[in-house]
Order: sequence, then C-alpha cells, then structure tokens
Amino acid sequence: MDPNDKIYQDYLKILKEELIPATGCTEPIAVAYAAAKAREVLGALPEQCTIAASANIIKNVKSVVVPNTNGLKGIAAACAAGIVAGDASKKLEVLADIEEDAKARMRTYSDTHSITVVPADNDIIFYIAVTVKSGADEATVVIEQFHTNITSVTRNGETLYELSCESGEDSGLTDRGGLNVRDILDFCDHVRMEDISEVIGRQIDYNSAISEEGLKRNYGANIGKVLLRAYGNDVRTRARAAAAAGSDARMGGCEKPVVIVSGSGNQGMTASLPIIEYAKEFGATREQLYRAVCLSDLVTIYQKMGIGRLSAYCGAVSAGCGAGAGIAYLNGGDYDVIAHTIVNSVAITSGIICDGAKPSCAAKISAAVDAGILGYQMYQNDQQFFSGDGIVTKGVDNTIHNVGVLAKEGMRETDREIIKIMLEKTEPSASVTN
Repeated sequence: MDPNDKIYQDYLKILKEELIPATGCTEPIAVAYAAAKAREVLGALPEQCTIAASANIIKNVKSVVVPNTNGLKGIAAACAAGIVAGDASKKLEVLADIEEDAKARMRTYSDTHSITVVPADNDIIFYIAVTVKSGADEATVVIEQFHTNITSVTRNGETLYELSCESGEDSGLTDRGGLNVRDILDFCDHVRMEDISEVIGRQIDYNSAISEEGLKRNYGANIGKVLLRAYGNDVRTRARAAAAAGSDARMGGCEKPVVIVSGSGNQGMTASLPIIEYAKEFGATREQLYRAVCLSDLVTIYQKMGIGRLSAYCGAVSAGCGAGAGIAYLNGGDYDVIAHTIVNSVAITSGIICDGAKPSCAAKISAAVDAGILGYQMYQNDQQFFSGDGIVTKGVDNTIHNVGVLAKEGMRETDREIIKIMLEKTEPSASVTN
C-alpha cells in the first residue's frame, strides 16, 4: 500500500478521528460537553436545565462516576458539572483540570437548581439535547450519532447552527466502507511510522498511565488486582489485568484521560493494553508495538462499523478480538493467522451484553481479552471454528458482517429489555458514591 493511495490516507484519517483523548466515560462526558456549550450560548448561569436523552445514553450514564465531581453519578451530575465548570472548547476533555472549589459548586448548583431528565421523543440511538434557561433567555444544544457531533444550536428560537445527519450514524466522519481485514493488514505492514507515531504513542502513554493507576488504588470491583492475585503474573493474566485495571479506574471516576476507540475509552484500553504487555514479554521494538496496536485499533473500528456506537452488544468483545489480532501480528502472524484469530474470538464471546457503563465492564473486558488470546492460540494449535458453526461463515469479513447484523438488528429488542430493566428504579438526580 502506497502512502499516496486514497485508502492509505483514509485509514490515517480514521485513526486520527477515532484515537482522541477523553476524561471520563464518554457518554456522561458528552452530556457535560453539551451542557457546557449550552451555557456558553446562553451567556449566563442557567436557572434551570432540561436534558432529553435517548435510552442508550441514559443506560450508559446511570451507574458510572463522572470525573472531577467528588463521586457524583448520573445525567444530572454530568450536566451540572458541564454548566458549572466545563470548558466546551476541550470537547471530550470538557471536565479536565477542574479546581476543588468548582467541585463543591457543582453539588451546590445541582441541589439548588432544577435539572430535569426526560426520554428523547425520537428513535435516534445516540441523542442528547440540553436546554438551559435564564430569565427570558433560552438555549439548546443537540448532539446526535456520536459524542462530539453537535447537530443543532439555537438561542431564543433562532437557529445559530444546524448540521444534517441524514447520511447515517457516522455522518461527518471519514467513510469506513473501505475497511476490510486484508487492507488493514496491508496498511499496518506499510504505514510510515511518522504517520502514526503521535496518535498511537499517545494511546499507549495515556492508557498505560490509567491502567497503572487502576492497579495502585481501589476502584470499582478491582478486577485488575483480583486477576493478578487469583491467577498469577504470567503474560496472559497481565494482559487481561492491565486492560481491566484501566476500566476499574475509568468507571470509578479516575481523572486521568484515556485515548478512545469507536467512541469508547474501555475499547481504546482493551485494544491497546494487552498488546503492550505482550510486547514487553517478547522484547518487541517500538515499531513492532505501534504497528500491532494500529492493527488492533483498526480491527476494532471495522467491527464496530456494523454494530454502531451504542448497542446491546458489548463493545469490549470487538476490542478484545482486536487485541487478539494485534497479539497475533506482534508474533509475526500473516493474513491467515489474523483472520482465523478474529473469527475464533468473535465466535467465543459474541453473546456478552452491554448493560451500561459501570464496574462490571472491567470483568467483561477480561473475558473479551481472554477470548482474543484463545482465538489466536486455537489457530496456533491447528484448531478453528468452521463456517456453519453458529454465526461463523466462510471468510473473516463475512463473519464480521454477521456479527454486525446480530448486534445492530437482532439485539434491538434485547437492548430495549436491558434498558427497561435498568431504568425501572432509575432516579435521574445526582448522587454521590459511598
């Protein structure tokens, strides 16, 4: 693949669009971003606020700690944080570098102002509309389809900005239609290091730092620590523990940023941290590591293209599969090895559901990484799943397509039931962890 080829340039654009820093779980951060932007447009501290959100947004924000809020959870907390101290210019780092006095003001604002959360009156899976009011003035900011995609800004009935999203979920992003496993491998074999060193290097640095934090302190259910204590310190366990510990910290409100993949910090960590551990074990060069992580990222993005940003299908499964492919690549695996690793691993864990962002995500990540590694080890031991074995069909790209159909279409009703179960006792107000 030549650097002047359109597909080469498209793949670079996709990496730069996807591998961006985020402080905190991306769904509450998207709420905070919309709220910070709405206050900016209003030009005053709002007296009241209403958030209309899709069920999937409510699901993913319900149980996760919003960073830099002293342990607050939920949509109302994320909105209050964005209004009081958010910097909309930082987008998914809108709540980074918050001062202690601002954290106290967030709680005070939440306790003394009306913040109402209502279900969005549409069928858009990813939808956030924040309306803020002060006196006779009113402003609304709408985000659709992905976390930073502001599609509408209005003030006092006047439209200040409007973007059509008719072309689909990833409108405004580089077309992902050219992604396939063979071209991903070709790209990773030939990409110039100077073209990926910044985005991949930042992913490795940021995600390694939050993983280390997760292993040092107590966050969530401490899955990373449990794995090391229960199963030892071999590379396979370390790979699972590193990714799980990053999620432990992130779901627990750690203020360190992560580099996301497909809109998810958990996926960004799962796609990178296991490969970093294997690279240490094998004494891999920096170039080998970067190319392997690049492949893992693109394999993850490719799978998520058919699934969608939010689904009843756990995104960690896709990223664990990507990690397995990256580990295979790090070991010199060619197209056949990588293709079989992907097929084997998705066949193992494609039934894991997404029931929102919370501490158990770390355990699901551990299972997904283990499946990715097992998928590779199966091929190393002359074993594989064949066409006709469940959702597996002939050809890795065709199997990935099947998974996308299963997740986006087949699990639609599953998603509704998950949300119904989760929201039966949901209180849309700020709360603090014990």
